[in-house]
Amino acid sequence: MTDVRDLYQEVLLDHSKRPRNFGVLEDADHTAVGHNPLCGDKVVVYLRMDGDRIADIRFQGQGCAVSQASASMMTESVKGKTRAEAEALFERFHELLTGAGSSANSAPELGKLVIFAGVRKYPVRVKCATLAWHTLRAALEQKAETVSTE
Repeated sequence: MTDVRDLYQEVLLDHSKRPRNFGVLEDADHTAVGHNPLCGDKVVVYLRMDGDRIADIRFQGQGCAVSQASASMMTESVKGKTRAEAEALFERFHELLTGAGSSANSAPELGKLVIFAGVRKYPVRVKCATLAWHTLRAALEQKAETVSTE
């Protein structure tokens, strides 16, 4: 169990300190804003679509390590995917975190995202880990209102 915990800490700290795809995407054609009032996390997701495919994605934000790492890893996971593929990935990730009949072993398509499985033990942190994902969904649906975890 220590190896899993160590991997979780290593990957989480790496992505929170050096987030991938961080910054404004100047030619974004889809954007959404998310906020977690409990933790204070804020995220903006920028997408550039090529038809039905996420051609590029970036995010900006501030918040806890879980929120920032999840956003960073999300951008790596969905870049190049279709809307349907990104939505399916979101559903699997959400199931992993909420314990809705899924375990890390039954979600190989999540890749490194399975490190977040332990977050389900901390319900407040589930909101931190899923904020960027809910914001991604809002960006894909071109929703103007701010996404809130409350």
